[in-house]
Amino acid sequence: MSEAVVSPVRIGRLSIGALGILALALGTLQSVVEPALPLLQRELGVSPAEGALVGNTLLITGAVVAPVAGKLGDRYGGKRVLLWLMAVVSAGGLLAGLAPNLPVLLLGQVLQGAMVGALPLSFILVRKHLPTGESQVAIGLVTALFTGGGLVGTLIAGPIAETLSWHGMFALPTIAIIATTPAVMWLMPHDPPIPSDDGIDWPGVVLLSGTLLAFMLGLGAVTGGGLPPLAAGAVVVVVAALASGWVAVERRAAAPMVDLRMLAKPAMRNAFVLTFVITISFGMVVFLLPQLFAISADGYGFGVGTTDIGLFLMPGAIVGAVSDSVGGIAARRFGPRAVVTVGAVVTAATMIALASVHTAAWQLVLAKVLTAFAAGVGTTALLAGTATAVDARDTGIATSLLVVTRVIGVALGAQVGGAILAAGADPMSDRPAESAFVTGFAVAGLVAALSLLVVRITKKGVQT
Repeated sequence: MSEAVVSPVRIGRLSIGALGILALALGTLQSVVEPALPLLQRELGVSPAEGALVGNTLLITGAVVAPVAGKLGDRYGGKRVLLWLMAVVSAGGLLAGLAPNLPVLLLGQVLQGAMVGALPLSFILVRKHLPTGESQVAIGLVTALFTGGGLVGTLIAGPIAETLSWHGMFALPTIAIIATTPAVMWLMPHDPPIPSDDGIDWPGVVLLSGTLLAFMLGLGAVTGGGLPPLAAGAVVVVVAALASGWVAVERRAAAPMVDLRMLAKPAMRNAFVLTFVITISFGMVVFLLPQLFAISADGYGFGVGTTDIGLFLMPGAIVGAVSDSVGGIAARRFGPRAVVTVGAVVTAATMIALASVHTAAWQLVLAKVLTAFAAGVGTTALLAGTATAVDARDTGIATSLLVVTRVIGVALGAQVGGAILAAGADPMSDRPAESAFVTGFAVAGLVAALSLLVVRITKKGVQT
């Protein structure tokens, strides 16, 4: 009992820096696939549909692992679970770096997907060792460096693959993770587990994981257009049945994985809804802009290659990383509601303008910069506000569920963008018509505007 009342050791800049560098390396490993996907398809001799599994597998695993990791971190200590998680991620990165074929690469991506759980575990450590205001800023910094890792991965994927091989894209960031993990172990104080006489709610863990897995797999199958209506309906029924079973189990569990009363709080509920809406819009932008850059220049596109696409997207990635750190500061000063409102206005206006004018590359670059800033500030403000609004013992599970919401929102937005382009493709050339991009940008703008309506309806609940 005495351990529970001992004041936690206050962490310094070195500890936060170690967490940030680890987040940077993880973000790099996560993002190397996207710009190199055509190369992987050629090297492995697989179709685009099979190649898409490489990126989607990581997202699916991440969505399943994040809430479980957050809950275990709340119970057994964030540092302990984070170190075990990094061992799994490192094994996956090394496996992908040595993969001779697609199945082995996919297995490596499954293990790498555990990295998504690192963010909520980092938030647990920050929350336990810093006061509320400083922890919001630190959460923004760690999130920003994870986003910045995405920039690094996008830029280095092409040069590494061309200089060494595609295996090096996975191996080098993994080496950085292996080197940084001991620094976190040495610099970060131990956070004692929360004493409890109750065991882990394993039925709740299994049902929530099954629900998320079925949802992510079903999302890809349904939006891909490859399922008949009856099969699509069956997917919906399965997801609904698993979700209903999970809710029933959580309501009866003595120590539920997720306290449903926490989710019923207006601040939590509204944070989930707003995060979901914001990331759907941003996911559409993330998908549509590279596609428009790559369209042949003899039509309405720009005919840009993979390396140049990464350079065009670099300003947006930089601003996105900065906006994540700003989001934590803004949440502290203005509150999440004001930050989300400004971000929604910027995104909606940008997308509507881009639907009308998209004839120059700088217009697309500017659009990515503005939307990345808006999405980063908004979602990080909600994340930081939530992390400091719930009880300390629920920090991991609350923030991990928000991280999962971000993952699902971005994935859904990308799938919707792909479905719009597929519906507007020329049957002869299989190339999307310009009107399909116009529709996609307009829909992204309308979705962003929807978050303004959500803020209006949930005005009191968003305030933390």
